Order: sequence, then structure tokens, then C-alpha cells
Amino acid sequence: VQLQASGGGLVQAGGSLRLSCVASGRTFSTYAVGWFRQAPGKEREFAAGISWTGDSTYYADSVKGRFTISRDNVKNMVYLQMNSPKPDDTAVYSCAADRYGPGSRLREYRYWGQGTLVTVSS
Repeated sequence: VQLQASGGGLVQAGGSLRLSCVASGRTFSTYAVGWFRQAPGKEREFAAGISWTGDSTYYADSVKGRFTISRDNVKNMVYLQMNSPKPDDTAVYSCAADRYGPGSRLREYRYWGQGTLVTVSS
């Protein structure tokens, strides 16, 4: 499975932005997917995860209620809708996939894509 995140850019605090993760591979629809982020000078951290069916979603406390993860298995896409972003959400966002999960730890994901930079201005 190959993954590529896109949709990053500059957004004002309180605005909205949607990130996309496109995957190759016909079995992608059977993989759980997670969004992780890494802020400057900080370790990569879990933001959100979704089961392969899309029925179960999980969020870090820091984004709960503001971000929404979803997927379209027909298009091999996973999205992260970012509403009311804050300057603290500034980071490189990456998507990752694995047959099991979604977990919240990096080691639980086998496949990783290149990230996309999100900058939130105050």
C-alpha cells in the first residue's frame, strides 16, 4: 500500500481545512488508517484513526470535537476535516495504514505516506 497526503497549507485560526490521503492498492479498503502529526521540535503524535469499514473513529483529546476523519473506500481516500484549527495544530500531517487497528501508536502502522504541512495563523 502506498499513501500520499495532500491538502495542507496556510489557514487562519477558526477557519477550516480538509486533508486528503490517497492510497494505491486494491486491498486498501480492508486497512485501518490513522492521521498523525509532527509539530516543529516535537515528536510525531496520533491525531485520528478510522477502521476499515469507517464505522469506528478515534481521536486524540487535543482534536476531539474539531477534527473529523472519514473515508471513501470506492475512491481509496481518507480525509481529515479540520474545523476551528488553532496555532497549536501547526504540523506536518501524515497518513498511515495497517491491516489491524486503528491504533494510536506509530508502531501499529506498517505503511506510511509523505506528509503535508499545515500552518495555522493566529
